[in-house]
Amino acid sequence: MSYEILTVALAQTSAVAGDVVANARAAAASIETAAASGASLVLFPELSLIGYDLDLLDDPGVWVTDGDPRLDVVRGAVQEGGLTAVVGAAYRHPDGTAWLASLAFSPDGRVHVHGKCHLHGRERELFRAAGAGALLDVDGWRVALAICYDAGVPGHAEDAARRGAEVYAGSALYTLEEARRIDLHFGARAMDHRMFAVVANYAGRGAGWVSCGGSGAWHPDGTRLTQAATGPGVFTAVLSRAEMAGLREKDARAGYPRAEYQRAADTP
Repeated sequence: MSYEILTVALAQTSAVAGDVVANARAAAASIETAAASGASLVLFPELSLIGYDLDLLDDPGVWVTDGDPRLDVVRGAVQEGGLTAVVGAAYRHPDGTAWLASLAFSPDGRVHVHGKCHLHGRERELFRAAGAGALLDVDGWRVALAICYDAGVPGHAEDAARRGAEVYAGSALYTLEEARRIDLHFGARAMDHRMFAVVANYAGRGAGWVSCGGSGAWHPDGTRLTQAATGPGVFTAVLSRAEMAGLREKDARAGYPRAEYQRAADTP
């Protein structure tokens, strides 16, 4: 295994509205596909276990909790495939705190719960905003998680970069009307901090929206590396640490202000 290359899979999926069991099974199948492609990380869209429809949250059955047995199929697929998978969930902590969350399943059996920091609209009534989440270690790469509008707030990615992130990984819903925003948000986050950015968006349509698709990856220079169309699929991107390091060193030589913490992040 080379720590200089990271293969990321973006699962551009639709969801069976409110059906955690069906969506977990579908996620497991996508995880198997991602593992077969050689990916070490696979991302799913925001709230991928139920679909993005806030009206569904009145049903207690759509919420997941620690050790939820409905997610055993995801755990099993992750352990079998030897990769990390990030699925989207409505999550309740043991104390009742509600998060719009990403659940990161590691091949060693651990589950990291990451909450959305920047809620908007009705989300503010249904969830509590989370603080900065821990970085994931995926094959020696430092990965920061973002959930949809988090990527629209520049300070979110800047904080992640200051803590050493090399990959800014988003789970999202961007609609047809937001097709330009998905490219601007993730391209800018990548370019500003000389890190890779990746995002998994929905395929198809849901409650009052049609997705623009476009899951993919951005180079640390801000350009698109990969771009899915609007249909479903598991799409891979290969990230090169050497290319990222080269840009960071170039910025350091030029004396750009951000180069100081980028260089610090590159130091083991």
